[in-house]
Amino acid sequence: MRRIIDFLFLIFLLSFVSSQATTRQGGKGLIYVHSARVLEKGHLEFVAGTRFFGKIANFGSSKVAYTLWNVQGFSSFNYGITPHIEFSFSPIFYQDTNSDGGNALDGQANIPDDIFIGLKAGSFREIESPFIFGAILYTRIPAAKQHNIIYEPYSAGTIEVGLKGIASYYSNPTFLDEGWSVHCNIGYLNHNDVGTKLTGNPDDVRPGAMSAELLFGIGIRYPAGTFDFSSEINARYFITPPPETAYSREYVSYLTAGVYYMPYPWITFQMGIDIKLISEKDISQYVPDTSLDPPPEKFPNYPTWRGVLGVRMAILPFGLYSSESARLRREAEDRRKILEKMLKEQKDTNSAESELQKIRASRKKLEEELERIRKLLEQEGSKKKGKKKKKK
Repeated sequence: MRRIIDFLFLIFLLSFVSSQATTRQGGKGLIYVHSARVLEKGHLEFVAGTRFFGKIANFGSSKVAYTLWNVQGFSSFNYGITPHIEFSFSPIFYQDTNSDGGNALDGQANIPDDIFIGLKAGSFREIESPFIFGAILYTRIPAAKQHNIIYEPYSAGTIEVGLKGIASYYSNPTFLDEGWSVHCNIGYLNHNDVGTKLTGNPDDVRPGAMSAELLFGIGIRYPAGTFDFSSEINARYFITPPPETAYSREYVSYLTAGVYYMPYPWITFQMGIDIKLISEKDISQYVPDTSLDPPPEKFPNYPTWRGVLGVRMAILPFGLYSSESARLRREAEDRRKILEKMLKEQKDTNSAESELQKIRASRKKLEEELERIRKLLEQEGSKKKGKKKKKK
């Protein structure tokens, strides 16, 4: 009960934080907010999912009702290049904003949509420190037919570049995934849109300054056995706003609640819902060039809610498909080798006594981990013996 109360209290604190994030490109973290950890070297993961929104809306003086919805299909391949570098290839394979069965732009969906490519540096921390740091450099490559999509973050169809810093705190520095964790992101995104046009309007041309955003995010993840739960707040703010005909050019923030189901160590199903917290007054200049008849006077600049469904699968190495006890034993063995190497190097260089004490403390924790794994193996063995007796 106390753990539940602590979790609810942390969510309550997060609901008062003004922060921001951008859609994450796979890897470790929450639905949107990134973790400072990277995939282990040689690990390959695949992520796929969908984000959706729908509503009934009335436009114009005629009060004609339209069914509007926005559906996006996304995916990502993430590979650990080194212990501190991760590469991501994240195509959006489907994007459609519909009205009455047809796209609100020209009756066609984007198949495919844009592609994100990222390089993440992370997993930087002191020995047994609960704090981990990292950063992501990423680019958005235009591959879609249509840009400036209603209900989606602004994109002008250019090669965009973003940089984001990440800091994470883990309550259990030894077994990182077994304690609650907090993750903070702050980033900058340049849309590189000077001279671009979003519509046929001649006044639509981006002036001399490129559109740019600040991106913020903070979130918490709380493990509860087979299920994990998360709460995060993400927001975006234009320091240089895009053209007036851009659909999404105002400040906005969302609260996202997420649930993660892990039936096996190599697969995770996730479900989330975004609730809009704050949005500035709509300042977009809408033009009557859509397929709606009569043309709308205004679209909502951001959806009031969004649903998110996804799955995350480990592809490599194949050892991830083994039992939980084997995984823990493998992790403990890796940690033992690292600590022994550090201890030897520390003695050879006659480093400070305080550093030796840190390593000895880490080695003591390692012994506790090995003892824990031994007990786990004994429990599994006793269960197997019990099953054999029942068969007899």
